[in-house]
Amino acid sequence: MSLGPIGTGEETPPRPAQFNARRNDPRRAHWFSIAGWQSIERLTPAYAHLMSPRPAPEPIAPGQESVWDYPRPPAIRASDEEIIVILGGVQICETRTSWRILETSHPPTYYLPGSAFIEGSLRPAKGSSFCEWKGQASYLDVIGGGKIAPRAAWYYPHPNAPYSVLVDHVALYAGAMDSCVVDGERVVPQPGGFYGGWITSNISGPFKGGPGTLGW
Repeated sequence: MSLGPIGTGEETPPRPAQFNARRNDPRRAHWFSIAGWQSIERLTPAYAHLMSPRPAPEPIAPGQESVWDYPRPPAIRASDEEIIVILGGVQICETRTSWRILETSHPPTYYLPGSAFIEGSLRPAKGSSFCEWKGQASYLDVIGGGKIAPRAAWYYPHPNAPYSVLVDHVALYAGAMDSCVVDGERVVPQPGGFYGGWITSNISGPFKGGPGTLGW
């Protein structure tokens, strides 16, 4: 299924090329770095309880990846892992073709092809959000077995390069599903409920999302 029609009326049009040129202007980056640090200095006393220094990475076992080796801006990698999603006791998605977004301190976010979802399992939801790397996101309710998980999925109608391959791909909050399974292993949701990363045994942390990790 194509996700283009699903988001009609919710997403914003692609940002013009001149916007991206301004965004990448080194003078702008310098100004924002100064303004950003000034803002942090003003806000730090009020939010100190939410922030902590970058932690020491956990030891990496054979076959593991450390989220502290992931880059920022995030990398995008193709995956052939078997992914199964169940909601309301119904298998709503199965695929071996997905994309992983790998960003410093975050467990991978999986983007699954919209065509892998059963008919009627995704419907448009209100609202949108903006990622500085990928662009404007639209939200979806996820439906399975008579159960509705509101705004439990999101996608990018017009993702920025180099993330353009995410068109017609959907990411899910694992905690809102009955289960999300990667190569036979049930996923643990990223802590905190805000980010949508999936934790499996081949990923080592610590992971951003819980209390005190705002500055990671």
